[in-house]
Amino acid sequence: MRLLQAPASVYVTSQCSKSQSKGGNFLERRILQSAINESLFSRRIVRQRFCVKRRTVNPVSATAASLEADASSLLTIEAENDVLKALSQIIDPDFGTDIVSCGFVKDLHVDDASGEVSFRLELTTPACPVKDMFEQKANEVVSALPWVKNVKVTMSAQPAKQIYASQLPAGLQTISNIIAVSSCKGGVGKSTVAVNLAYTLAGMGARVGIFDADVYGPSLPTMVSPENRLLEMNPEKKTIIPTEYMGVKMVSFGFAGQGRAIMRGPMVSGVINQLLTTTEWGELDYLVIDMPPGTGDIQLTLCQVVPLTAAVIVTTPQKLAFIDVAKGVRMFSKLKVPCVAVVENMCHFDADGKRFYPFGRGSGAQVVEQFGIPHLFDLPIRPTLSASGDSGIPEVVADPQGEVADIFQNLGVCVVQQCAKIRQQVSTAVMYDKSIKAIKVKVPDSNEEFLLHPATVRRNDRSAQSVDEWTGDQKLQYGDVPEDIEPEEIRPMGNYAVSITWPDGFSQIAPYDQLQTMERLVDVPQTVSAQAR
Repeated sequence: MRLLQAPASVYVTSQCSKSQSKGGNFLERRILQSAINESLFSRRIVRQRFCVKRRTVNPVSATAASLEADASSLLTIEAENDVLKALSQIIDPDFGTDIVSCGFVKDLHVDDASGEVSFRLELTTPACPVKDMFEQKANEVVSALPWVKNVKVTMSAQPAKQIYASQLPAGLQTISNIIAVSSCKGGVGKSTVAVNLAYTLAGMGARVGIFDADVYGPSLPTMVSPENRLLEMNPEKKTIIPTEYMGVKMVSFGFAGQGRAIMRGPMVSGVINQLLTTTEWGELDYLVIDMPPGTGDIQLTLCQVVPLTAAVIVTTPQKLAFIDVAKGVRMFSKLKVPCVAVVENMCHFDADGKRFYPFGRGSGAQVVEQFGIPHLFDLPIRPTLSASGDSGIPEVVADPQGEVADIFQNLGVCVVQQCAKIRQQVSTAVMYDKSIKAIKVKVPDSNEEFLLHPATVRRNDRSAQSVDEWTGDQKLQYGDVPEDIEPEEIRPMGNYAVSITWPDGFSQIAPYDQLQTMERLVDVPQTVSAQAR
């Protein structure tokens, strides 16, 4: 039986009514209020009491009917609060916050008379590794409520969409996460990792695409075997239709009927840009980009054209591999692309009950230690892994229960969790709190949170509209910005900045690095609610 906690003011009113008149509608209202406030019975009992009084006193007025409706509404709200309180016990391991605060609970419907509860859990990705745990725990905690008789939980995922979709080419606006798989060195198994990671994510329930960015030596046509091995063009939209293999969409210069390119760097950058941005990718949860070796023109073009969510670094145990990989990690660091995992390929093999390391040890661990990358995965030397790269069937598809597939499963879980964290951090890094009229800043990968005055942020704009590019003189003067200015909209821009729209129509790009150097608010005005207390 559920207890209903009524507001104190209503409770006092019902107590005072006991010494007053006991006739007509007045008595009916007091009886109904008393039933609500004391909360000793369910809605069914409240209605029974009301009906008994209706037979013994004056006919029910419109006011009494309205009170009954209010009672029903109060009880429904209380029942919903019971459910939400129960669900708030479930903590998302990635965000460290309960699923109610994360906004996962949707379409909550409660029928407390019959004890039926239904709701939907909308997760950030269909590949969420703990979705089964969420569903099971949600059933358990809600079923534990004494008045609940039946629980219906529906699982879903948020629509695929970039956080800053309006700033991107149309083909990339419905891709949630773009993952770069990079080594900055050839021959370390980067394409093998990219393809097997993509099919692992697809096996977890995600919508996935692969983009082979190596125009000089595309690997994708060898590693997969789609029926249609040529890209098609949509003549009306002038867009590229990707080919597919086992549900994963793919684009490679090798599928363009050209084989391998013989062209200069600027031309290659243009080809990659066209292939990537004019493809009809549709809704994807993850687009895996198989990056070409190096840290030159092509790599920089890719990092600037597309908003990379994260990068996975592939290396081998040799010291020479570490030197090249270190260059790539530094490149991603400058471009504010977080590296979330290191895969050390061709690490070891087992024979005669012993483990052998033919190429030495420590390259992957050195990358993790020196650059603070959180996760390291060791891939063994396996003839089947090499053979699958030549057969057109990825290893995780050919042997889904094998050791290699298990390693890639762990890598897939890592990528999903880290991408979810990054998206959450980016979407809430800079926000405007209207109640205190201050901009809240919490830069990703930092525990520090601080406040900035909107006028301070506007006055510190360093664009050509505010500062003369030739002389460095300040064109925007202090008095040009009103002290009470407020931003109209704040949108993320990649992992490094936000775009702030001001009332005069000006759109300011504010990098995180710049925000961290601005004068901060110390004396923050109290909110209205705090002043009331």
